[in-house]
Amino acid sequence: MRPLAVRVAKLCFMTTAIHWFRRDLRITDNTALNAAVKSADAVIPVYIPSTWKKEHPWTGPMKQQFLCGCLESLSKNLDAAGGKLHIRSGNAIDILEKLVRESGATAIHTNRDPDPFGRQVEEQLKTLGNKLGIQIHVHQDAAMHERDEVVKGDGEPYRVFTPYSKAWLRLDKSSPSPKLSRITTPSGLASESVPTLAHWDLQLPEGAEIIEPGERAARKRLESFLSGAATSYEADRNTMAGQTTSRISQDLRFGLLSIRNVYHDCRAAAAGTNASGRQSINTFISELIWREFYFQILWFQPGVLDHEFTEKYRGLKWQPPGEKFQAWCDGRTGFPVVDAAMRQLKRTGFMHNRARMITAMFLTKDLQIDWREGERYFMQQLVDGEIASNNGGWQWSAGTGADAAPYFRIQNPWSQTKRFDPDGEYIRTWIPELKNVPAKKFQEPPIDGRPIAPGYPAPIVDHSTERDNALEMFRSHG
Repeated sequence: MRPLAVRVAKLCFMTTAIHWFRRDLRITDNTALNAAVKSADAVIPVYIPSTWKKEHPWTGPMKQQFLCGCLESLSKNLDAAGGKLHIRSGNAIDILEKLVRESGATAIHTNRDPDPFGRQVEEQLKTLGNKLGIQIHVHQDAAMHERDEVVKGDGEPYRVFTPYSKAWLRLDKSSPSPKLSRITTPSGLASESVPTLAHWDLQLPEGAEIIEPGERAARKRLESFLSGAATSYEADRNTMAGQTTSRISQDLRFGLLSIRNVYHDCRAAAAGTNASGRQSINTFISELIWREFYFQILWFQPGVLDHEFTEKYRGLKWQPPGEKFQAWCDGRTGFPVVDAAMRQLKRTGFMHNRARMITAMFLTKDLQIDWREGERYFMQQLVDGEIASNNGGWQWSAGTGADAAPYFRIQNPWSQTKRFDPDGEYIRTWIPELKNVPAKKFQEPPIDGRPIAPGYPAPIVDHSTERDNALEMFRSHG
């Protein structure tokens, strides 16, 4: 009888914690999940789908479809480790309160969200902890260095990337932890099925081509990049055709890979290559630092989501969106490189970074349409849409942001094509009506503004004229 009494006593004192998944959909090197497993006898992993329907300013059907696939993958990975992913829809704080009361959990663990909306929820979570008398643990995970870790000597945040980058590189870097091998989840708790697009009343657009979701697919993408294109990234990253970049942006956004894994894998790959390869990988690491620079801008200046980071450019006289904006969205501007990029975005939920710069400058400088219109459209289309990076990129292109391109630096779509798609391969991939047009015709305006092929539109503006108009808009402001 004594052994049975001991087992009963252990059950009576069994501790339970909740891990709330948000943008960390993995079981490898997950800071909050590891802390929950280490601190409690049993862990309830939970994901709470958002409750909006049909339309949202920050996401769309392709991004949500990718999320659904990631949750399906996460559920299988937790099953393999002995656990169970719980899905519950509703107000996040209400759901967590109910789950605490049902399970007797004494702690909630989650990873900190870098955007202001996530921060608001975290404050509500702390209030819930006080109400219920349980511990709330909000962990650092999405960024290698966050909040006030990379600041100037006087404690003020950096406004320019280069000194921020140097300070970031000087700091010690945490090492990743191994993949979670075992998790115990209490039985008997209700769960919904992994959501589908129907949860948000959404449907995929016809012909959508979405990158493979899930932690395993993300790991394969990183390994493929580091064993291949990474060593020529410095030279090739702006080439729009082919696979010249890592394609892991959505994996960092949804937390399929940890920043620690990515950083240390990059360092290991750099150590095993030549000087040119190391320089290329260091250039890629600088892109990871840009991501965290924009996180910090948003942390200290959340108002950038509504107005220009550079105060003197607030109130610029942008043109209202109309037919030209719709032509830009649809990839029907008559500028082949712009249209190819916008059609790639609409089909795949992805756009090459050089193409993002070209299309953003075209909207803000050639069409003089407010960067906020483009920012919103990108977030509704991009699978990798990251609020901080998207805002930073758009304000950089508009000339209004932190460490932005000066307003008078206006990219010419025709010369950009000549430099970064010289053979026209990228353009022909996404614009089938131009498949038989010589590449040279993509590199200069058509004669007399006429279409360069049947069924393809003539340019909706003259770049030289609109460049002058954009310069005047900025010069005359204020």
